[in-house]
Amino acid sequence: MSFDLGSLFSAPGIMLGLGLFFGVVLAVAYRYLKVEEDPRIDDAEGMLPGTNCGACCEPGCRAFSEKLVSGEVEPSLCTVASPEALESIAEYLGVDAGEQNKRVARLRCAGGIAEAHQIAEYHGFEGCRAAHMVSGGGKGCSWGCLGLADCEISCTFGAITMNDNVLPKVEVDLCTACGDCVDACPRDLFEILPLNEKLYVQCNNPLAGDDAVALCTVACDACGRCASDAETGVVVMEDNLPIVHFDLGNAKPKATYRCPTGAIKWLEGNQFEENSQDKSQKRHA
Repeated sequence: MSFDLGSLFSAPGIMLGLGLFFGVVLAVAYRYLKVEEDPRIDDAEGMLPGTNCGACCEPGCRAFSEKLVSGEVEPSLCTVASPEALESIAEYLGVDAGEQNKRVARLRCAGGIAEAHQIAEYHGFEGCRAAHMVSGGGKGCSWGCLGLADCEISCTFGAITMNDNVLPKVEVDLCTACGDCVDACPRDLFEILPLNEKLYVQCNNPLAGDDAVALCTVACDACGRCASDAETGVVVMEDNLPIVHFDLGNAKPKATYRCPTGAIKWLEGNQFEENSQDKSQKRHA
């Protein structure tokens, strides 16, 4: 059998030639077709917090800075940066900083171990998602918080801690509205809301009357008093739960005064902390 030295060297030669050819093509394309990037993007990104939390609805600070420079968004859309940082960005770009309306995570449940009826003691895989999938946990209310801290673990900013009542307490000052807790909760109890939307329903139980209260003492019993006491159209009952329409712009604390269970609250700052409106509600009860 003969051995052809020409064949031995021809294949590598062809591959080398092709590599050089495409290398030259790429170099020419980069030289003449590249798009110059605005240097202000790097500067704006450097002024941002660098958390890449996604609270601005962008995949990260780099993408947000690109839209800042193009004028598609206002600096105030970053809910993590301080007012001073936002003003610096706005001054640098020559734009209006916009009005920053801080958003925060809220939990549609107030039934901790002191309020929610327990039907069993859960022992199994640690975590809310595991309990939800395997047995539903130990609470009688299958719509309430499981209290196994998936949200606390998921929060990379340390804004969530489980309180003594085994409910996740969100620190308003630390919350960036990134939405990690929303993704972590298997019962979809977390939602991101503007901090100035203070009238809040802390219940997700669709039952009514004694059936609801038998599972949790702070469950909404669908009495409808909040809807009657609120300004016209601000609170409406849907599927045995109150729905607050903030777009009407006149939500007031009086909608909470006659709630027999405390399912609807006027929140000032952190959830699950008694405030002046809680005390006022007690006086009106």
